[in-house]
Amino acid sequence: MCSVPLWQNWLVKIDSKKLVAVAAKARLGSVSPYSKFKVGAALLTQVGEIIGGANVESASYGLTCCAERIALFKALTEGKKDFVAVAVVARCDGGPMPCGACRQLLREYAPDAKVFVADSDDLGKIRMFTVRELLPSAFVIVP
Repeated sequence: MCSVPLWQNWLVKIDSKKLVAVAAKARLGSVSPYSKFKVGAALLTQVGEIIGGANVESASYGLTCCAERIALFKALTEGKKDFVAVAVVARCDGGPMPCGACRQLLREYAPDAKVFVADSDDLGKIRMFTVRELLPSAFVIVP
């Protein structure tokens, strides 16, 4: 059986500029009193729904949660699935790259998604990757 990425099977158009704009807006909700590093993310489902999230920090740094995971956990707990793209925005030259934990979770729940990153100071310059490119050898359990 041929495996075709979900985003190629559906009619939803991936508008990277719109998705980045939603991530930039979500960034405004960042709770980052320690690092002041505000990050926003936006997930796009195959049916066109967009779910945003922002990073939340803790004084116990290991409890901090990235914007990508906040958006993903929010979407999953609301019953959303079949993610086709994610955008991540922060004030970072070239745009922020998802950390290893975020890459692992995206690989599990959005393996065929496109990933768009942008610097909040230059939302017009968007870099694109795929989740599989960012984590080609993920830990996955095959049923």
